[in-house]
Amino acid sequence: MKYEEIKIDGYLSNFVKCFWTSETLTKSSDYTILPDGYFDLIVEIKNKKISSVKLTGIWTVPIDIKTEIETDVFAVRFKPLAIELLENINLKALLNSSINLRTDFIGIDKLAFDNFKDFCKHIEHYLKTRIEKTKTVSDLKIRLFNEIFKKEVFKVQELSEKIFWTSRQINRYFNLTFGLSLKEYLNIIRCNQTFKDISKNRHTLQSNYFDQSHFIKEIKKFTGATPTELKKNENDRFLQLSTIKAF
Repeated sequence: MKYEEIKIDGYLSNFVKCFWTSETLTKSSDYTILPDGYFDLIVEIKNKKISSVKLTGIWTVPIDIKTEIETDVFAVRFKPLAIELLENINLKALLNSSINLRTDFIGIDKLAFDNFKDFCKHIEHYLKTRIEKTKTVSDLKIRLFNEIFKKEVFKVQELSEKIFWTSRQINRYFNLTFGLSLKEYLNIIRCNQTFKDISKNRHTLQSNYFDQSHFIKEIKKFTGATPTELKKNENDRFLQLSTIKAF
């Protein structure tokens, strides 16, 4: 499977992690996608035409997927704050699940699906237009997620004190909007970073976890595997899409 990402910078990076595309040619494959704290808009394409449009929620458990032969995917990996720009979407209800959307969702049915960059430009234009129209995304929420994605603070109280927003208010916002607590979300972010470190043989236990038992328990909770199993990564089974190398 071929895989490519286009990173986002500037103000729009508060809402989008990246655009990504994959191409499966002659052989289907099984993968396990690990929780990473993001949610995705996924457009599947066959013969240059949309076959499905899906929106995922935030995952707290590993998900097994199978890539289909002769299928292209154009997708957006959203940061949680993007939900403020998407109309009529209940992200809380999508926790650990996905829904099929109409093929004309945000006008993507009008695109010719032979150019990934045109897809990216279309999504960027839509989001920038929504930012101008809504003008409701608070600086406090932007600061919150900027701190979270620095991946330096994994304790609720410490994060609360850093941005001057009470832990009670943040947890209420997370539970009402995303369907999980801030603590659980921070644990997902920590596990995600740990998986990347494990795969690159650079993880140090002392940096993120209280002790060995806590480390193993948390990793297994979010990945379904032990750190040793993740390190082996047999047949590329334990993969996040962002770790797939194009070939």
